[in-house]
Amino acid sequence: MIDIPEKSRRYDIDFLRVFAFILLILYHVSQFYAEGEGWHAKSIYQTHALDIPRLLVNQWRMSLLFIISGLAISFVWHRYTAGKFAIQRTRRLLVPLLFGMAFIVAPQCYYEALGKGLIEPGFIKFMGQYLTFHDFPDESWAGEAEIHWTWNHLWYLPYVWLYTLLLIPIAGLLDGPLRSVRRWFQGLRGASIVLVPMVPLMIYGNFVFPRFPYISHALLDDWYAHVMYFTFFLIGYMIGRDAGFWAELARIRKVTLALASTTFVLFILRNEFLPDDPPFLLEQASFLITYLNRWLWIVTIFGWGHYLFNRPMKYLPYATEAVFSWYILHQTITVVVGYQLTPLALGPVVEPVLVLIATFGGCFVIHEFLIRRSRILRPLFGLK
Repeated sequence: MIDIPEKSRRYDIDFLRVFAFILLILYHVSQFYAEGEGWHAKSIYQTHALDIPRLLVNQWRMSLLFIISGLAISFVWHRYTAGKFAIQRTRRLLVPLLFGMAFIVAPQCYYEALGKGLIEPGFIKFMGQYLTFHDFPDESWAGEAEIHWTWNHLWYLPYVWLYTLLLIPIAGLLDGPLRSVRRWFQGLRGASIVLVPMVPLMIYGNFVFPRFPYISHALLDDWYAHVMYFTFFLIGYMIGRDAGFWAELARIRKVTLALASTTFVLFILRNEFLPDDPPFLLEQASFLITYLNRWLWIVTIFGWGHYLFNRPMKYLPYATEAVFSWYILHQTITVVVGYQLTPLALGPVVEPVLVLIATFGGCFVIHEFLIRRSRILRPLFGLK
């Protein structure tokens, strides 16, 4: 995580970071109940009632996280040399990643493989094999052969680490010889804020997406995800400290909300009626609807967030610190609790409520009474 100096504090960005991670947690809880989608564990009470809200947020939730990550860097970049910043970010991101893969993600792997009937019960025995890189049966988790460790929901950490290293030389250019490019982007107003980002996104849709149509979260072969997420990451860095850009987002927030709602309706209709092999112009219209929908929701959230939440809030400092450890913990709690509750057949209301309470309550208890009070555990969960 990034620690923004108090004198340059942007409370709305802190709020939006917390909002983005809480939304991610809710989305992952919904995975346990989403009909027709595979996941590490599934409830017997699956439903299509979640399809529309999941479709809505799934178009922009991770792009929002990456642009917020770029935003946060823009506020602290000047406090470090390039080398010190790379070391600091490596420590804050890769240490939690490795610890999380070894110990936090492991129970997800255990219950997924157990649910598929590919291993025998016994978590202690499983951990002994997992930590010594034992080869588990094919498709035990992640659909891979000769499986060792996996990062599951922690894939965001190596991605944002990679993008940070790529940003370091680019940031030097944007603060120096290419400063005019940054100022030009910050000077966008009105329709230009919406339309200019469509140019690189449409290029990706036409030339990268056809070759890499699936987002794999595997880092090395995920080129469509990389060009898209890094673009949002870079945009976040460029707009972070410009008051005029944010004032414009707040000014047009009602218009962008209306446009975002309209493009989402078009997005749903496109999914229903677009032929499998559309002609060129229809395919371009489809790409444009997708990327307009994604970007319009982001600028709408930013505009309303800046308008409503750029002020001190009582619990925001605590939430800002806690949300990263919550992110690391949450999916394992959801999988373990959901797996244990499923045989009890508690019903389609009681079970989801208990899973939600256990996920958020477990994150709070573990963070408050174990992580934040321990000098050993804090760096393992990305805290200072």
